[in-house]
Amino acid sequence: MPALPGKLSRKIVGILVAFFLVALTAIAMTLYLSWQLAGVAAAINDAGSQRMRTYRIAHLMSRSLDVQDKQVAAGQRLVAELDRFDHVLRDLRQGDPARPLAPPRDGDVQQRLSAVEQAWRMTMRPLAVDFLQQSADRRSVILDRFDSELEVFVGRINDLVLAMERSYTADTNLLRTVQAALVVLAVLGTAILIRFFQLLVISPVDTLHDGIRRMSSGDLSVRLPVDTDDELGGLARGFNRMAEHLQAAYNTLEERVAAKTHSLAERNRELGILYEITAFLSEPAPIETLCQGFLNRIRLALGADAGAVRLYAADTEKLYLMTHEGLSNEFVVRESEMNCSDCLCGDVIQSGMPVSFATASPPPGMKLRTCVREGFATACAFSVRYNRQRVGVFNLYFREERAVSAAESELLETLGQHLGVAIENQRLRSRERELAVSEERNLLAQELHDSIAQGLAFLNIQVQLLQDSLRKGRSEEAMQTAGQLREGVQESYDHVRELLVHFRTRMHQSDLDSAIAAALEKFEGQTGIVTEFVCEGIGAPLEPTVELQIMHIVQEGLSNVRKHAGAGQVRVTLRRSRQAIEVVVDDDGAGFDLQNEPKVLSDRHVGLKIMRERAHRIGGECRITSVPGKGTQVCLVLPKQQVEESRDG
Repeated sequence: MPALPGKLSRKIVGILVAFFLVALTAIAMTLYLSWQLAGVAAAINDAGSQRMRTYRIAHLMSRSLDVQDKQVAAGQRLVAELDRFDHVLRDLRQGDPARPLAPPRDGDVQQRLSAVEQAWRMTMRPLAVDFLQQSADRRSVILDRFDSELEVFVGRINDLVLAMERSYTADTNLLRTVQAALVVLAVLGTAILIRFFQLLVISPVDTLHDGIRRMSSGDLSVRLPVDTDDELGGLARGFNRMAEHLQAAYNTLEERVAAKTHSLAERNRELGILYEITAFLSEPAPIETLCQGFLNRIRLALGADAGAVRLYAADTEKLYLMTHEGLSNEFVVRESEMNCSDCLCGDVIQSGMPVSFATASPPPGMKLRTCVREGFATACAFSVRYNRQRVGVFNLYFREERAVSAAESELLETLGQHLGVAIENQRLRSRERELAVSEERNLLAQELHDSIAQGLAFLNIQVQLLQDSLRKGRSEEAMQTAGQLREGVQESYDHVRELLVHFRTRMHQSDLDSAIAAALEKFEGQTGIVTEFVCEGIGAPLEPTVELQIMHIVQEGLSNVRKHAGAGQVRVTLRRSRQAIEVVVDDDGAGFDLQNEPKVLSDRHVGLKIMRERAHRIGGECRITSVPGKGTQVCLVLPKQQVEESRDG
């Protein structure tokens, strides 16, 4: 909805409309008078022409007496003049806008026009008409009579013309008067408008401009007079309010700057505390070390006299005191382990809402009240959480009463979440190490079971056969069994040495290429089998754990070649592309049937299974291809996405 015009706007519009209406009226009057004067002039001309037309009628009547043949023509012209006289009288009475010709409005002119019309209708025209209808003898008499009335009639016409001229002169004088009044009105109106705008617009604007100039020069005490209740008065009031606001703001500027500086200092201190503690928590360390370092920094940052960190056990629903500072032995013994329902710390761990209270009036939920007996004036408790999971609670204690601000409470809650994340990360790392050790033990157990354990079982049988041969005195059979025992022991010894080398492998080399090349060189020196290493493509180094698993797979493949292939040459190919990393172990040995391998080649089957498990652990796939008599190929495919995820992780 558009805003209604203000008082000043209404004043300006009102005076302009009034001036316009007066000027319009004066101009309309001058136009009307000028049009009227033009019509009166035409009427004067026509009225004056009636005198000449009267004499012409008398002339035509006298001419029609002379010659017979001229009578007809003179009579026709006489009729025409009579009609013309009637037409002019009608125009003088009614007017003719097309010419223009205005009918007379003056009373004297109307009266004299009526006298002329009456004399014409009653006397002059009937005589002329009768003249045309009579014989020549009667015409002379009628003409004489017409001539006797002629001067009187013409005199009346002359009086009409004079009256019309006087009316014309009066209208002309009126027109000039109106025009002079219009000039005076224009001058006075302009002067009035100038004065009006001077008082209502120009002077207040000058005052406002002067106030702005003084304010811009630094004079904030300037105030404008409010003399009107219009828009400019509203501007003056707004200016005064602005000046008061600026003056008040300037007077309190130093206080506000000091308050803002203090606020920024507090914020910087909070950010410094947050940065210091999060940087500490990001470093790997035991949980107790994390809690102790966290408590030290929090206590020093907030000036607490004592503090504690308690971890929550979900299975027992108890809180255990993990670390503490500034607490007596009695306090530690009493609250080393407590139920969640014994103190407000339990409410904090359940609700996740922080608690801060004065011990002089402890909340009703406290049962132990150890902190009250310890002599602390203020106690605080904040939850330690990770992803909405309850991890624990940390406490701060103050000897003097201290109110914890909303900003400090928010900071402590945030730090509690960071501590919860650090504790959970440490627990996850411990579980990951345990899982890795468990997996390696499972692999070791599988290899021991399927290599050394089977060899020892074979040796046990051979020992029994040797005992039986010795007991029966079969020396030749005993010597044969002893030879088999020696071969079995040597094979088991080789298995043990291979396992020791296999599980002690570490990536001491600078990269995977060098590690594979060194392993092939050692393999060739031990077995005499010709080796070849082919490297295609380049790429960034892999994570050490990934490279270690690749090396174990390569070593397992070489071990299978040594044990079962009977090969004369082995080639290892390492390919790096944008999509994946491939490691291929090819031999030209005897090969085997993959369909029958689980049934008849259990030792080799275990090795292939172990390689597949290692490949799966690093997100890859191990493919085995073999044809009897044409060798075996072991291909490890590790997608590039899995490599990048393992590096990011």
